[in-house]
Amino acid sequence: MFESLQDRLGNAFQKFKGQKQLDENNIKDGLREVRLALLEADVNFKVVKGFVDQVKERALGEEVMKGLDPGQQIVKIVNEELIELLGGQQQDLDLAAKPLKLMMVGLQGSGKTTSSGKLSLFLRKNHDRKPYLVPADVYRPAAIEQLTVLAKQLDVPVYASTTDMNPVDICQDALKEAEKLGCDLIIFDTAGRLHVDEELMDELKNIKETCAPQEILFVADAMTGQDAVTVADSFNEKLGLTGVILTKMDGDARGGAALSIKTVTGISVKFVGVGEKLSELELFHPDRIASRILGMGDMMTLIEKAQGEIDEDEAKAMAEKMAKAEFDFEDFRSHMRKIKKLGSMEGLLKMIPGMGKMMKEMGPDVLPEDEMKRTDAIISSMTMAERRQPKLINASRKERIAKGSGVTVKDVNVLIKNFKQMSQVMQSMMGGGGKKGKGMLNKLKGLTGGGMPDLSALGGMDGMPGMPPGMGMPGMGEEEEGARSISKKTLKARNKKKAAKKNKKKKKKKK
Repeated sequence: MFESLQDRLGNAFQKFKGQKQLDENNIKDGLREVRLALLEADVNFKVVKGFVDQVKERALGEEVMKGLDPGQQIVKIVNEELIELLGGQQQDLDLAAKPLKLMMVGLQGSGKTTSSGKLSLFLRKNHDRKPYLVPADVYRPAAIEQLTVLAKQLDVPVYASTTDMNPVDICQDALKEAEKLGCDLIIFDTAGRLHVDEELMDELKNIKETCAPQEILFVADAMTGQDAVTVADSFNEKLGLTGVILTKMDGDARGGAALSIKTVTGISVKFVGVGEKLSELELFHPDRIASRILGMGDMMTLIEKAQGEIDEDEAKAMAEKMAKAEFDFEDFRSHMRKIKKLGSMEGLLKMIPGMGKMMKEMGPDVLPEDEMKRTDAIISSMTMAERRQPKLINASRKERIAKGSGVTVKDVNVLIKNFKQMSQVMQSMMGGGGKKGKGMLNKLKGLTGGGMPDLSALGGMDGMPGMPPGMGMPGMGEEEEGARSISKKTLKARNKKKAAKKNKKKKKKKK
């Protein structure tokens, strides 16, 4: 998501490095690169001009803040202007309405049907709504069947439409059926076309007038760029849109639609589809998206994802185990599999500040998913006793585990070594680190809302098993330096012990 734009903007900001102050000339040179970056991202040229002019005006008019160099000042201004360009504040649906009626509109193939299923799951899970799906597309082959299958997967009631029915009659009758079932969320999946035409618009207008939906959501394929913005503008003129859902954002490396749509149409993006799974729908937060574009990560979204998967009691139990050095391979595998449920490991790592850049430097050959699969395979080849008591794993057991998981004995040794290091660091951080250690344990116990530990307590975790070398979780908060210093002390102590053993051996040989 936004990878091309992120790279180009990074190059643009390099122009300001080493500058002592911001002036007309260096701002002009740097913003030329910003303008080209936005145009290459397929952002509307009028939007680009307005954005660059605003950044230039602010950069020349503001004094450089204390503690910031000119390059950092430009990044700060660009970040704030990007947030405004993306819509400013995050926009919610009209959740006060009961029943809440959502009308999904857009061109054929934009992802309306899948987004209808995703929305029903999102609102049921996060707002305790009881959804009712209405297939009102009687023209596209298998459209009704597709929504019916999705409804069955989600265990959600669906209106029994047929292709010989009138779409307006379907929606009108569906309201009565939803009321009988006590559903307080009705989602109308309307028909699309390959392009905007009067017949389609007349049908949608009739559905709007008959059913009075509180929300009319335009669903657009983010990868179509400015075309999506143009079509959204046409739909808005005819129907009066209340929001936009951008699909396939995970495959859009440019981001032109997301950056242009608010300025051109005046309509805010409310949701983005970030994957094919029904759970992969996110609220659109302009500030978080701006942070991703500038390579600063998105910790809040990462934490919210984790809150939905990590149980509060499990998190507390895990914290206790880590503190007492009772965290074993069975616990680690269970935790790793939960992380997998959050989505693509590569996508998750990019939400951590600085990790995206680190992954690029390591090259395309190092894939986190592959490392996690290999780690899972090695742990799964162990017996339950070996997973619970890693000390049992001797040379012959290592050979068996390596054969069973299709790796080398060296790979098994690396995993065991990394796991031991991680266990020691975690124990010293949370249990054996004096007052600081106890403070970190309390932070892990102090869960936020849905059961996610305070991630700042995790500090530095280089060498974490299942990760490529050097890709352990970097520090995420104030404890970063403290956590790293603890791990360094541990390594120094270990090196001293090794050196002492060598000296003893040398003395014995001399004797």
